[in-house]
Amino acid sequence: MNGRVLVVVPTYNEAENLESILERLRTSVPDAHALVVDDGSPDGTGELADRLAALDSRVHVLHRTEKAGLGPAYVAGFHWARKNGYDVVVEMDADGSHAPEQLPDLLAALADADLVLGSRYVPGGSVADWPVHRLLLSRAGNAYTRWALRLPLSDATGGYRAARGELIDSLPFDDVASQGYCFQVDWAWRAVRAGARVTEVPITFTERTFGRSKMSGSIVREALVRVTVWGLQDRLADRLPGRVRRPVPERPRDGGRSSTAR
Repeated sequence: MNGRVLVVVPTYNEAENLESILERLRTSVPDAHALVVDDGSPDGTGELADRLAALDSRVHVLHRTEKAGLGPAYVAGFHWARKNGYDVVVEMDADGSHAPEQLPDLLAALADADLVLGSRYVPGGSVADWPVHRLLLSRAGNAYTRWALRLPLSDATGGYRAARGELIDSLPFDDVASQGYCFQVDWAWRAVRAGARVTEVPITFTERTFGRSKMSGSIVREALVRVTVWGLQDRLADRLPGRVRRPVPERPRDGGRSSTAR
């Protein structure tokens, strides 16, 4: 996949991790740029990002005044990426759980896809250093998501992914209401319903070394409630108000096979 690559890295209190993850990214994909989207971190993450950006023209910083959630941070990063002419947009956590060394695999898969998900649960994928209850929660959440939304993905909740800019442009991100990790399910589902080519490549997910996980009971509850509501609406009406409808195959005009525009 050719083109300018921007890795969007949302941060909130990631001063202990940020410099290391950007250094690893620079080594793994030297041509990629990074956009740190900081939500007013009180630990000085934003100021550190500014210092790193002053030393490296491949690092950019977008400051937000308050902690508004993962979804809005990524949407702001997506808009910035497209406004500034990047062809590929990558989501990556700042805490080291997403290995920059695996990013070349995601970018290579974009040659035949519109959206590539780094998956913990396809053959070759794995999770390191997670307690059993966290792993069971993640697997159960993905299983429920697949069933409720009829979503053919093994790891719809994962946050390591790469997308073509054209797909970002085509999806209505401005009406995304999800604040937490449910955002990842939301927009993966939108992409599938829009007829995008979505593929999964195996990754190894590693628990953060420094700092505290942002996962909380409220984030889990948000995901459960939203996925349940979306699934019910999808089954009852096969459409969601204000969302992308399922693609309707075009009628063949010349006796050939029908196809869906992608």
